Amino acid sequence: MSLFNASDRISPDCDRQAMVVRLTPLLYVATLFVSALLLFSIQPMFAKMVLPKLGGAPAVWSVAMVFFQTVLLSGYAYAHLLNRVLPPRWAAVFHLALLGATATMLPIAIAPGWGVPPSDGTALWLFGLFAVSIGLPFFTLSASAPLLQSWFAGSGHSRAGNPYVLYAASNLGSFAALFAYPVVIEPFLTLKTQAAAWSIGFALLAMLLSLVAVLTSRAKPVAAKVEVSDDMRASTGERMRWIALAAVPSGLVIAVTAYLTTDIAAAPFLWVVPLAIYLLTFVAVFRERPWIAHANVVRFVPFAVAPLAVSLIGGEKVFWLTTIALNLVVFALLTLMCHGELYARRPSPRRLTEFYLCTSLGGVIGGAFAGLVAPQIFNGNYEYPILIALALLCAPGIFTGGVRKALTGALPWLAISAALALVWYVTRYQPPATLELAFQVLLALLAAATLFQRQRPMRFVGLVILSFAVTALWRPGIAPIETARSFFGVHKVAEINGGSARLLYHGTTIHGAQRLRNDDGTPVTGPLLPQTYYYPGGPYAEAIGAARAARGSLDHVAVVGLGTGTLACHRKGRERWTFFEIDPEVIRIARDPRRFEFLSKCAPDAPIVAGDARLTLEASTDRYDLIVLDAFSSDAIPVHLLTREAVAGYLSKLTPHGVIVVHISNRYFDLAPVVGNVAQSLGLVAYLREDTSAGDLLTTMKANARLVVLARDAAATGSVAASWTPLQPDRSSALWTDDYSNILGVMLHKKFGG
Repeated sequence: MSLFNASDRISPDCDRQAMVVRLTPLLYVATLFVSALLLFSIQPMFAKMVLPKLGGAPAVWSVAMVFFQTVLLSGYAYAHLLNRVLPPRWAAVFHLALLGATATMLPIAIAPGWGVPPSDGTALWLFGLFAVSIGLPFFTLSASAPLLQSWFAGSGHSRAGNPYVLYAASNLGSFAALFAYPVVIEPFLTLKTQAAAWSIGFALLAMLLSLVAVLTSRAKPVAAKVEVSDDMRASTGERMRWIALAAVPSGLVIAVTAYLTTDIAAAPFLWVVPLAIYLLTFVAVFRERPWIAHANVVRFVPFAVAPLAVSLIGGEKVFWLTTIALNLVVFALLTLMCHGELYARRPSPRRLTEFYLCTSLGGVIGGAFAGLVAPQIFNGNYEYPILIALALLCAPGIFTGGVRKALTGALPWLAISAALALVWYVTRYQPPATLELAFQVLLALLAAATLFQRQRPMRFVGLVILSFAVTALWRPGIAPIETARSFFGVHKVAEINGGSARLLYHGTTIHGAQRLRNDDGTPVTGPLLPQTYYYPGGPYAEAIGAARAARGSLDHVAVVGLGTGTLACHRKGRERWTFFEIDPEVIRIARDPRRFEFLSKCAPDAPIVAGDARLTLEASTDRYDLIVLDAFSSDAIPVHLLTREAVAGYLSKLTPHGVIVVHISNRYFDLAPVVGNVAQSLGLVAYLREDTSAGDLLTTMKANARLVVLARDAAATGSVAASWTPLQPDRSSALWTDDYSNILGVMLHKKFGG
């Protein structure tokens, strides 16, 4: 006799149902992870593909982020609409069809027909390039996260009551992609290999989504304890809070990235770090037990913001590791605070897609402000401190006693800030350099006062704004003349030492200087002498003089990078010099004799070709005896100008015995091994000189330069071959090409050697 009767036996259908119940959460997590992995690996990969077309400008990433956020909003709107009009089974079928259409656009590549970008409307042109090239793949992937969470919420699974925790899995995949890109993908894989691997990953996603569709359509609903709240209709105010809490961190991620990459490099490894932190904050707080208690995050914020507030505007990024660390810590804490508030205000699962639609709209608003609007309305990077102040206003309970009462605490400090700005605007007063110590003491006291008021949120915010104002307006020894902003960065013309010299800054890096007065205070007369890196007797003068002497004279010279036009004063006789410059604001400033006189006095007839030098030089029909590569974006040389293909292009425009001079001075990178490897690959001789005799730039108007001279043979370099150091290739690093470069490697080589 059987120990079990027929009713006790477990049927095969029950076994399958139990298996479905066990596998469903894992399948959803895996699918979300892969989808997010693909979504956020395409961002740095394609942006790196595009960089050469835009001269390596940091703004490429800002515009790219706005594009990604806009398409993300479109994807979330599509998911919300699909969720409302179709049941999960048919929605899955429709989405699979969209995946099939997307597969026809693979592998990822720049769309044909997009050549030279226009001189005006560059951001809009770049937006269009992204849309045509990767718009559909990104749209398809962006819709996957809200769709999958919505389907899981309606599956009846016992864990479906809080599908928001799946958002953590999605963002974990995003973080994994962004972490892997600079550490594993970029250093070891070419762009072509990356695109092929991405296509394989997309095929895997299609398989997982198909399996999700099959299992969820066959599974029987399982009783679930889903608490349906009574917030079926959110108030307009609540929706606005969702949008605001999403908008501020979204703008911050663009602002902090632009701030860091302006002086270091427009490179994926610096792009992805803030974005990875941004995504990791979702993983940390979109869960039942956050990694860091929300109250602790709020408590830590003042201790990070106060020191940043007195160093952000006008601060020199000399200690770049400290600068990066402080800015990223502040960014992480503010984003954790905003996203923690966002999760605390999440609605019931029935309104999940509406919630994500609002947060995505906030992301677009914040990104558009930082990436598109701010560069048009501000002549400096003021969106960053503005967004920091707005993030502080998102702290919990800050308006508990009413807006009027809350603002009362900040009004005195805001009034002082406004008064300082007004006085400076009317008088343009600049304190003498002798007050530098007093200024530093003032900043320390201001930071201490700010921390002392951390328990009074609005007073704290007011003091932070005052700190921004003081550091922006009080710059001992520096009198600003003009500030201009373009797609390629912020340019400042200023006078120092009581008007004895005029300088051009791009970011925090000096790109040229003209001496106006002698040491005795009398106006400078006579021939206009080159200053900074280009001073008489320096490496530039030696390299140009040696090339001239080796062939008797120079017929035609090409200079990549204009700056203030200082190099024009190295022209002699009837030599024809042509300048190639991508930034229209730089061209305007250099041509204006009220700003700098190098062009007007030394080469008034020298043509200036606008556009990226690789493209404009390639289109040139001339051949040059000397090509000078002196292009910088703040302190970062655009990577695409140093690849093997780039130098090969310069060679094609060089006369048989011509010379290429490469300026590789940099606070953060050791570019000598890069140039050495490229030279060897093309069979060129290379010589290096490191100048250490210039002294203090602000006193002597001279700057130490690090130059490399390249030629087909040593004889073409003249005396350089005998007096400069032969540059050997570095076998420990890979050759840079248009398909491969490793910024992080040369940065670490500069910092730690090896």
